[in-house]
Amino acid sequence: MEKPHLDFTEKTISTKPIFQGKIISLQVDEVALPNGGTATREIVKHPGAVAVIADVDGKLLVVEQYRKPLERLQIEIPAGKLDGGEDPAQAAARELREETGYACERVTLLHSMATSPGFADEVIHIYVAEGLRAGEAAPDEDEFLNAFALTPEEASQAIAKGRICDAKTLLAVYAWQRYLTTGTWGV
Repeated sequence: MEKPHLDFTEKTISTKPIFQGKIISLQVDEVALPNGGTATREIVKHPGAVAVIADVDGKLLVVEQYRKPLERLQIEIPAGKLDGGEDPAQAAARELREETGYACERVTLLHSMATSPGFADEVIHIYVAEGLRAGEAAPDEDEFLNAFALTPEEASQAIAKGRICDAKTLLAVYAWQRYLTTGTWGV
């Protein structure tokens, strides 16, 4: 039985900008609560991002790069932020080509997910790339990464060892493994 929908909307009273960076901004909002009280909400604003699941002969294309916030190397699916109003599907194909060298005939949206809705508005659009053709990678000048492909077993081992620990890549690996088993994409 479905519970009745309650309106817990928080209406913004005021917004105070705190920081404006190259990728994110931070603001503090004062909000009116459903019970008549008020509270503050620290909000990270982000332009959104894309990520790509690319299967090459039963292996998942990934990149390994250093992630400063975690202070370690991570294995992730190719991904990147949207550039000012960029179409997410075009951005997905661009990121795949830049990071791995692979071009694709088409990308299909699998899922869009909020990364940390408790404090950030970032949404990552996860695409499946098809019709892959190998080529030359062209990462951004401040981007240092190694592209390679993992078998399903290697992906599971990377998760168990914490080498893969970000939400987008975990979701991608599980969806890809389901695809390999059932022939259908899903989350």
